[in-house]
Amino acid sequence: MAFETTVTGGTIVDGSGKARYEADIGITDGVIAAIGDLIRAETARTIDATGHVVAPGFIDMHSHSDRTLIDDRNAESKVYQGVTTEVVGNCSYSPFPVGPLGPSAITRSHLSKVEWTWTDHDGYAEFLESDGISLNVANQVGHTALRAAAGLLDNRAPTADELAVMCRLAAESVEQGSFSFTTGLTLPPGSYAATEELIEITRAIAPYEGAFYASHARLWADNHVNAVEETIEIGEAAGVPVQYSHMAIIDSRVFDTPEVMIEPIERARSRGLDVTYDMYPYIAGGTHLSQMVPEWLQDGGVEKMLERLRTPDTRRRAVADLRKGWFRGLPWEWDTIVISHVQSEANHDIVGKSVERIAEERNDDPAEVYLQLIDEEDNNVGCVAVNRREDNIRYFMAQPYAMFGSDGSAVSPTGIYGDDKPHPRFYGCYPRILGRYVREQPAVLSLEEAIYKAAGFPAERMGFKDRGLLKEGCAADIVVFDPNTVIDNATFDDPHRYSDGMPHILVNGKPVILDGTHTGARPGRVLRRGE
Repeated sequence: MAFETTVTGGTIVDGSGKARYEADIGITDGVIAAIGDLIRAETARTIDATGHVVAPGFIDMHSHSDRTLIDDRNAESKVYQGVTTEVVGNCSYSPFPVGPLGPSAITRSHLSKVEWTWTDHDGYAEFLESDGISLNVANQVGHTALRAAAGLLDNRAPTADELAVMCRLAAESVEQGSFSFTTGLTLPPGSYAATEELIEITRAIAPYEGAFYASHARLWADNHVNAVEETIEIGEAAGVPVQYSHMAIIDSRVFDTPEVMIEPIERARSRGLDVTYDMYPYIAGGTHLSQMVPEWLQDGGVEKMLERLRTPDTRRRAVADLRKGWFRGLPWEWDTIVISHVQSEANHDIVGKSVERIAEERNDDPAEVYLQLIDEEDNNVGCVAVNRREDNIRYFMAQPYAMFGSDGSAVSPTGIYGDDKPHPRFYGCYPRILGRYVREQPAVLSLEEAIYKAAGFPAERMGFKDRGLLKEGCAADIVVFDPNTVIDNATFDDPHRYSDGMPHILVNGKPVILDGTHTGARPGRVLRRGE
C-alpha cells in the first residue's frame, strides 16, 4: 500500500486516554489510512518521529480567532503550539449573524482593513475558505451578535418580536453548521439578559443533534457558585448539554475553596446532565478594559458609553462606582492590570504598563486613569489581569470534566497584531500544559490524560466523528512533539514567542509546520455540526 505521507518511529498517544504504543501512521487523501509497521511502505514523504510523541492535533475548545483569522489565515501562534482546530464564537462574540446595525455592533478590530461581506454562518465560512486557512474552524453563534442583529444593545428585556428574531437567527446558525449558542454574561449587552431570555434562545437550538450551550458566566462578587448554577440551569431547562467557559476563581477572598465550583457540576452530572468545562493554565486572564466598568455605563453600546464618559457628571459617577470594585464588588488590585493593546500611537508607550504605574506617571487616581484610557482609545484598549492562583489551576485541570481551551487568538509576530502585548496563551497554552503540568509536575496529569483533554475530549463535546483521535479513517490532524523538550516560551513581557519541541504539525494530512517552520499551507476547512 502506498501513502502520500508516513509518520514513522514515534510513540502514539491516540487521544482516547488509553496507554501509548509504538507504531507508524500512513496518510492518504488527508485521512489516516493505516497504523502499524509501515517502515517499508511506499510513500511520497516520510516524517521521522523517532524519540517523539505522535498525537492527534489539539482542538482549542475556547478560541477567539474568528476575528483574527479574517486578516491572518496562517494562524501562526496557534498551529505552532499544535492546534489544528479552533472552536470560535465564544463569550457571546461571533462574526455572524450581522444585522442592520452592522459589524461594529458585534466587535470589529480597529486594525482590520477587511470589509465584512457576510451576514450569516455560511457567508463567513465561505469567506474563510475562499483564501484558505491553515487550521480547521468550528463556529458557534454568540449572544452579542444575536442581540445586535435584533437591534437590542440597551439594558432591557427583549420584546416578544426581538426574542423571536434572536431565536430564529440562533436556530438558522446552528442549522447552517454552528455547534452551539454562547453567552458572555459579564459583557454588555449579554450581561443585561435575564436567565429566562437565555433559556428561550437555548431552547431554539435544542432540536438540533449535538447542539449545546456554552457560557462565559455571570459573576457575583460574593458568590462564584451562582455562576456555575445559572449556567447549568439554562442548559437543563432547555434540554441541551452545557459547557462552562474558562473555569477559574478570580476573587482572592475565596481562593481556598475551589471545590465549591465543582460541586454543582457533580450534582448535575449525577442527575444525568452532560456538563463539562474548559480552562487554560495561567494565573492571569485577559480582556477589554470596558468589561469591568459598571453595566449602566455601557447601556446602549460603545458609542453611548463613550458619550457618557465625555460628560462630566456621568464621568464622576462612573469613577465613584468603579472605586467600589469590579463585577459587582471584587476588589481592585491596580498593579495587576497591565495594558496589552491600544489603538493610538499617542498611547503606544503604555502597552506593558500596569494601571497603577500609568496613574503614577499621570499623577492621577487609578480609577480615573482606567476610564481615561477607555475614552482616549475609543474603547480599543485591552489588558492582562493577574487574578488566579496556581494551586487552583492544578485542581481544576485534574478534574475529569475538564478540557483545554486557550481563550486566545491566532496571531503572528509580524502580522497586524504584532505590536500588541497579548496574553501568552495566544502562543503557549498547549506546550505549557505538556511541559509544565505533565513533564515537570507529573502528579497533575499523565501524558495520556493531557492529550485526551486537548483532543479526544473536546472532539466528544463537539460531536466530531473523525477528529480528536489517531485511528484509521480519522482526519490526519497530527502533532509531533518531543516530550523531553516541549515548553512554552511566550511570557507576559515578551508574548510573541513560539514554543519549543513541536517540529511537525499536519492539518488534514498536509504539513503546516515542518521541521519547525510554517510551510505556508492552508489545508484547513470550516467544520460543520452534524458532518
